Amino acid sequence: MENRTPFGVMADGTPVEELTLRDGGMTCRIITYGGALRSLEVPDRNGDPVDVLLGMDTLEDYQTQDKFLGALVGRYANRIGGSRFILNGREYPLRANDGVNHLHGGPVGFDKQVWTVEEQTDNQAVLSLISPDGQEGYPGTLTVRVTYRMEDNALSIRYVAECDQDTLCNLTNHAYFNLSGHNSGPVSDQFIQIHAGHYTPTHPGSIPTGEIAPVEGTPMDLRQPQPIGAHVDDPFAQLEMAKGYDHNWVLDGADGTLRPAAKAWSKTSGIVMETLTTKPGIQFYSGNYLDGCPAGKDGAPYDYRWGFCLETQYFPDSPNHSNFPSAVLEKGAKYAHETVYRFTVED
Repeated sequence: MENRTPFGVMADGTPVEELTLRDGGMTCRIITYGGALRSLEVPDRNGDPVDVLLGMDTLEDYQTQDKFLGALVGRYANRIGGSRFILNGREYPLRANDGVNHLHGGPVGFDKQVWTVEEQTDNQAVLSLISPDGQEGYPGTLTVRVTYRMEDNALSIRYVAECDQDTLCNLTNHAYFNLSGHNSGPVSDQFIQIHAGHYTPTHPGSIPTGEIAPVEGTPMDLRQPQPIGAHVDDPFAQLEMAKGYDHNWVLDGADGTLRPAAKAWSKTSGIVMETLTTKPGIQFYSGNYLDGCPAGKDGAPYDYRWGFCLETQYFPDSPNHSNFPSAVLEKGAKYAHETVYRFTVED
């Protein structure tokens, strides 16, 4: 079975490939455009494969959609308010692509570039990217390597980066999950649990206020398992501004080691997904703006809340909030983080 096949050609002639990884009953497909996860088949409670990732069938559809489907995003995941930050006393303006704000690395972030395949085995692929000094406004030439590995019923994503100047670095993957199957409809009845007693409230535009607020007594309290739809439309200002969940949760006890961050599952398929990360935060997004997406794989009509994201990260806008964990990557230092999505089934 081929594990590396053509997936299209960019306007400048650069070929895009699809890589296939397999381990046990799991199969994962990745395209080199954006380093994007295109599909992830895992066994349901009956042992039948279910594709739990939203994705597209053609390169053109990936280039048309603006939802960051499955992509590796950087140089800075999430938002930077006012498209600016100060580092070592100097202000760096960034390219705005979300109103006046900078989102997921800018108009030509890592999600819109073709990654290089450094190596591939049956269950692992290593992709690399070089982001030159000044790209989208960031200082320094950043070299990135991302390793996708399937093992023991889990998909791990390991990020390593270095830069020749002090810079910002905050990498994540923007996979949209639907644990009942990518083509099964809204995720409102799927369960979510996040191991976080605090979150970062935002202003309109989803830029953090700087407060680290307790979830206690609010619809943001997801410490106990509940359906995604249970409180997503409650009359709560934070939810109303974002049309649902689209916030950063401050993970309990985060210390840089790999630890449980969230858990989600579908009673329909029995598929359970645990998310572990070394990062201090996680953005839970309930797919509030998926409407308007091109048709997905096999013509699936992806729509409002047909998928959810669990994006592990430094906090949004952290360079502009001194009380947030720092996303500064110093010259010569190594950025090294890991996120694991581990799958099991319930009876």
